[in-house]
Amino acid sequence: MSSNEILHSNLSDNAGEETRRQFSYMEKAESYVKELSEKLGRKPTACVVTFGCQMNARDSEKLLGILTKIGYEEVDTEDADFVIYNTCTVRDNADQRVFGRLGYVSGIKKKNPYMKIALCGCMMQEQGAIEKIQKSYRHVDLIFGTHNIFKFAELLCTMFESDRMIIDIWKDTNQIVEDLPIVRKYPFKSGINIMFGCNNFCTYCIVPYVRGRERSRNPRDIIREIEYLAADGVKEIMLLGQNVNSYGKGLPEDEQMSFAELLSEVCKVSGIERVRFMTSHPKDLSDDLIKVIAENEKVARHIHLPLQSGSDEILKKMNRHYTKESFLKLVDKIRTAIPDVSITTDIIVGFPGETDNDVDDTIDVVKKAAFDNAFTFIYSKRTGTPAAAMEQVPESVSKPNFDRLLKVVQETAKQQAQRFTGQTHRVLVEDINEQDSSLVTGRMSNNTLVHFPGDASLIGSFVDVALDECHGFYYTGHAI
Repeated sequence: MSSNEILHSNLSDNAGEETRRQFSYMEKAESYVKELSEKLGRKPTACVVTFGCQMNARDSEKLLGILTKIGYEEVDTEDADFVIYNTCTVRDNADQRVFGRLGYVSGIKKKNPYMKIALCGCMMQEQGAIEKIQKSYRHVDLIFGTHNIFKFAELLCTMFESDRMIIDIWKDTNQIVEDLPIVRKYPFKSGINIMFGCNNFCTYCIVPYVRGRERSRNPRDIIREIEYLAADGVKEIMLLGQNVNSYGKGLPEDEQMSFAELLSEVCKVSGIERVRFMTSHPKDLSDDLIKVIAENEKVARHIHLPLQSGSDEILKKMNRHYTKESFLKLVDKIRTAIPDVSITTDIIVGFPGETDNDVDDTIDVVKKAAFDNAFTFIYSKRTGTPAAAMEQVPESVSKPNFDRLLKVVQETAKQQAQRFTGQTHRVLVEDINEQDSSLVTGRMSNNTLVHFPGDASLIGSFVDVALDECHGFYYTGHAI
């Protein structure tokens, strides 16, 4: 385990029956790993490769926590004794990358008779994925999905005890299992799941089908986990959910709490100096939430607000439940209440039925909303979603529209970034700069990268930095 990772593996007094059950499987799995270690004459290695979103990154930390606890040594190379791919299926290219990696490691496995390969995550919940793997990638040992990740230790035991491919996919679940081991990538910041699943059913999106219905965690469990992390040196946390704005729906009456109320409570935890959240849906970002952000300096000045399209007709086809006008009014409301906020977004080009005029509407929103950055994608057809059955836009139409939108996005983002030049901002230092070891790299509250002179002793600290020069999407500066 490297120096910038921390293992949380203590079984708390609040642990539930399923958690205790999984810890018993960890003990059993540990004996299997010990036997493997004796055969290899060394500690076996494990590599977790993560595709996709912050939710997947957090899941991978849980997988690493269990692997580390049972005796594996984490490595960054796929030439390991155990390789697990935590997959994403939001776009087709993510699927293709996974299949490419599986082809690559098949050659490695032929040279290592003790090697095990596992697949998990959203792609495993997708129609047809399992059948393709069974047919074309027989060297995979273990497959599980998004709903039963807490069973990883149990599944590992089954894998060690069998010489066949183990497949355990759940269609859905209402279980939330707490207090399992976690290996954090950074000792000073961490993601926190506050909810799982999604109820929005945007017509292009596979997430509700692979992540299931919304399930909010008990607010007391969330606060307890954050208090533990704060005591363990964490200074920045990111609250994670497919749509954090709908947090609290479905909680028992005695646990009822909105996302705005939860955010306010999280900010009260001593030791936590910055709080982020991801992702917000424009249809239910409340005035109360804007008020909490505006009044609390701990909350990062960054809101990711996916637009997807600026065309009312396309938004309706997407099932997004807002209009161009209502989105722009929301942006104005946010900027009025929080003048120093940075707003980023997601935009899809080439959704079924989209015309050049629809893209013109999207470009108009980009200019008026003045996004600090936008993640732009060409529509990717996902089998099983309503949009997959609609008339598709040819690439000869979508690609030129994508290019002209991207040009406006980049121009707008550059203009927005420059507004901080000459100011001093608080930066959380994350690492030594990859290109120049005399510099350190950190992030401002609005998530902008900053490079400035410093050394490793600053990593994990907040530093006041004068922003000397803007380089498009990052700043260079000096410590004050």
